[in-house]
Amino acid sequence: MDFSKVVVAQGGGPTAVINQSLVGAVLESRKFREVERVYGAFHGVRGIVNEDFVDLTQETTHNLELVACTPSSALGSTRDKPDLKYCQEIFKVLRAHGVGCFFYIGGNDSSDTVRIVSEEARNAGYPLRAIHIPKTIDNDLMVNDHTPGFPSAARWVAQAFAGANLDNWALPGVYIAVVMGRHAGFLTAASALGKKFPDDGPHLIYLPERAFSVEKFLADVKATMERYGRCVVAVSEGISDENHVPIAEKLAQQVERDAHGNVHLGGGALADELTQLVKDKLGFKRVRADTFGYVQRSFVGCVSDVDQREAREVGEKAVQYALWGDCDGSVTIHRTGFYSVDYQLTPLEQIAAKTKVMPDEFITPCGTDVTDAFRMYLRPLLGSGMPDAFRLRLNRVRKILT
Repeated sequence: MDFSKVVVAQGGGPTAVINQSLVGAVLESRKFREVERVYGAFHGVRGIVNEDFVDLTQETTHNLELVACTPSSALGSTRDKPDLKYCQEIFKVLRAHGVGCFFYIGGNDSSDTVRIVSEEARNAGYPLRAIHIPKTIDNDLMVNDHTPGFPSAARWVAQAFAGANLDNWALPGVYIAVVMGRHAGFLTAASALGKKFPDDGPHLIYLPERAFSVEKFLADVKATMERYGRCVVAVSEGISDENHVPIAEKLAQQVERDAHGNVHLGGGALADELTQLVKDKLGFKRVRADTFGYVQRSFVGCVSDVDQREAREVGEKAVQYALWGDCDGSVTIHRTGFYSVDYQLTPLEQIAAKTKVMPDEFITPCGTDVTDAFRMYLRPLLGSGMPDAFRLRLNRVRKILT
């Protein structure tokens, strides 16, 4: 096969470590004598269709290493969701440029794009190696134990809730924070890793894996306030009722949808509506809410070293599988022991356009907390140097006047 030209692209939402995968693929490709040029597609597959390439062969190793440690997508990204016709255009361009290896760093939709492009090349009898490199903060790729990008986002979420809990302890009230996650609640569940003391928040965690009831939510908040005098709530943006209707859609005055017809879950509407519900129905005055939004994806200075290392390795392994192997696929991460991982090349059909959700053993029977099994699963992924919080012991002085 002719591996003289390689194309790397990034798709979907940026992460804190996606550039580690990019640089891993670029530097590993440059080690192989048969590779003459490594191209980066600017803004994902849209860049391929537009023939908008940059020559990464000319980048210095030093600058690539600096980029690797920088969050967000250095090549830009795209939300395009290619269909067959779109993928045929991708293949047409790759073939015209004599590309022998195509690496696409992304999530569920990106893996499906790689699958279709791979099939087009195979049907045309063109020798193309197409490899999907995993990435998503949602942690919802099948087969993988976890997905690069998720650990760093989870680290940020855990720390954000640890801070919010301290604030809420000092000035008690109801605090609600909405976390990314349309179908999978892994990232919202990470909020539990910020807890230290038994009465720490989040006291309630709502995940898309469990049906959400407004009435039950209000009862939970009321009971928590009665028990602790305060309440910290973690809510996944994708929570839905028993009929799978998004709560954001049920409560919103006006529903926005994205290019794929999905209800737009960001922008703070869900947090605002839940806040108003608590105020109106329960009568609590101090009710505050935040929508974490984009800030959790590419936050500078809150990156898991474990995540960085593994994101680099999946990029490197993709190149090795392409140039030493003879099949297309998706690089997948598999946990071995406590804590180490191994990498495999998994058929694209097992990953493409499929969604992994949190298993039942990670969610408590009440549905508003996570189990110790989840804590054991997530803790090593958060990396080293996690900050800790302490309290005064409150040795109270005896009252004299009362």
